[in-house]
Amino acid sequence: MDTELPVIPVLKPSYDDQEIAAVAEVIRSGWVGLGPKTQEFEEKFASYIGCDFAVGTNSGTAALHLALLSLQLNPEDEVIVPPITFVSTVHVVRYCQAKPVFGDVCPDTLNIDPADIERKLTPRTRAVMCVHYGGHPCDLDAILELTEPRGIQVIEDAAHACGALYKGRKIGSISELTCFSFHAVKNLAMGEGGAITMNSDWSARFFREMRWLGITKDTYSRTVTEKVYAWRYWVDKLGYKYHLSDLAAAIGIIQLQKLEANNAKRRALVERYNQAFAQCDYLETPVEHDYAKSSWHLYVIKLPHLRWRDGLIKHLKEHRISPGVHYYPINLHPYYSNIKAEVPVANAVWKRILTLPLYPDLTYEEQDRVIDAVISFKL
Repeated sequence: MDTELPVIPVLKPSYDDQEIAAVAEVIRSGWVGLGPKTQEFEEKFASYIGCDFAVGTNSGTAALHLALLSLQLNPEDEVIVPPITFVSTVHVVRYCQAKPVFGDVCPDTLNIDPADIERKLTPRTRAVMCVHYGGHPCDLDAILELTEPRGIQVIEDAAHACGALYKGRKIGSISELTCFSFHAVKNLAMGEGGAITMNSDWSARFFREMRWLGITKDTYSRTVTEKVYAWRYWVDKLGYKYHLSDLAAAIGIIQLQKLEANNAKRRALVERYNQAFAQCDYLETPVEHDYAKSSWHLYVIKLPHLRWRDGLIKHLKEHRISPGVHYYPINLHPYYSNIKAEVPVANAVWKRILTLPLYPDLTYEEQDRVIDAVISFKL
């Protein structure tokens, strides 16, 4: 294999001179923290999603933490979470001193299985965290039918699902609270950032204060609106320094303008992968149910077994292609290994999954290199 070939990463942000110019504008303005660009992004993102409010945070993890904090959980309270997810989804339950309960995943989408949620419900269940794995929405109707009559809060982890649709509605406009990540390799990539979407004015005020240390007015609003007492504010709750910055928000405004086009590029690449792998009977391509329109954050194939999966990883790296595995189940990590987790699907499927390169700037020539390498692999 030609060692001079460039390495193809598994994920990569799509930036150009527009993002550079937007950041330069913020730097020249002298207002780089929580300010007018953050407010502009929040308004435009809420409009795009079709919700009343979006509150920007400095990460998806911060958004999830604040969303759970709003429930005022007690140490005996339980939150049902999937094991096939980034660790933030489960860590935030611990941050709130509550108990994570692992719900198994569906074998096709790797989203949390509503039937297993029902099996895991107890009188102590306060919330369900549903992760839209890879960008494919969970079966929200089935989940809400279980939770709403019981007064259980659904919090959507939409870190992978920016721009995804569930039955024609954008993810972020359905449940009471949805959390997004704008990390460097997400569909809307700010470098770092996140947001919570909602329709409640009270919730929006709560999250704006909690993301700014519990302070009743942020510095920008005091500077713009107050005439005499611009210096004065009140702290009436224990908040966190979780605010989104104007630097990140400026990138986000440009990325939001490109989101639909970039997601369409992802979809076209997925279709090429699916067509190329249609005759590979040893390989399962990802599904997309009729009720869903995936944002295709990840393209995850399934191999027959662990030895085949790990052999393909080695083969791809020899061809200067960097695959990924999303994810090693959270319940198997040492920190969570003391929690009883009856999740047979998750414990088996992680050994078979492999993420192939997928991002808007992946060229067809580069994708053909990936396809050829996968097809040429022999165990």
